[in-house]
Amino acid sequence: MGWISLKIEAQDNNAELLSDSLMELGALSASIEDANAETPDEQPIFGEPGDPPPGIWQQNVVSALLEEDADVAALLQELSAATGIADFRYSTETIAEQDWVRATQSQFEPIRIRDDLWIVPSWHDAPNPDALNIVLDPGLAFGTGSHPTTHLCLSWLSDTVTPDISVLDYGCGSGILAIAARKLGAGKVIGVDIDAQAIQSSVYNAEQNQTDASFYLANDLPSGQFDMVVANILSSALSVLAPALARSTSPSGKIALSGILREQAEQVSAIYQEWFDMNPPTFMDSWVLLTGSRR
Repeated sequence: MGWISLKIEAQDNNAELLSDSLMELGALSASIEDANAETPDEQPIFGEPGDPPPGIWQQNVVSALLEEDADVAALLQELSAATGIADFRYSTETIAEQDWVRATQSQFEPIRIRDDLWIVPSWHDAPNPDALNIVLDPGLAFGTGSHPTTHLCLSWLSDTVTPDISVLDYGCGSGILAIAARKLGAGKVIGVDIDAQAIQSSVYNAEQNQTDASFYLANDLPSGQFDMVVANILSSALSVLAPALARSTSPSGKIALSGILREQAEQVSAIYQEWFDMNPPTFMDSWVLLTGSRR
């Protein structure tokens, strides 16, 4: 048994209509993706406390999964009649049946951050049992250690965390940075995110790693200052959140910012110089880590 993957180019004003209509016409699943994902034209979509929910991208791909014997031409005719849209630009791909669990797990190997710090999926043995090993499986929240921004933040934490300091992980995603900080010896560690799924993921991952970090939705974050603040989120969000992150950093405290492309680094650093003495950036591939100390 297999399936047909159908991908249709869509705009922001018709992507949801196409997705909903495909489901009504019998698609097994349908999703909307950024047509420019993982390119320089990728469009950041994020929400912050008090803002309306984020929308969708301007250029989209609507992906649908169909039965292997589906008549794609007939389906597209029905879709055109249902939506009033003609001349779809689309592609199809046959997907063979396979052991999806094994196939997914085979894509994720232990990730070396440095010799003494590894990210290890639960189905693998730790390559270095004596290292600090964070048990983390791929999930719905961002942060498996494979992305350069996560790698940069983890390496910085390894060099910077000292015993019993307080740490705020803003935009905690999977909780990986908060968990790492706690395992590295930090005392009070709090993670915060705008996504309830991220909080659930972080709590689960902390339990898997036997760490006692705390996680909150942004509107529920307790007030206070931290010796260290780390934020691995989009540069646009970092720019907006600069005053709030500065208020959360104690005098002489340290901040680490990532999710920033090389060409965005100077602008973001300039914003944070109002409150921080900024260090030279650290690079990995096309991504940047910015760090500084609170004045």
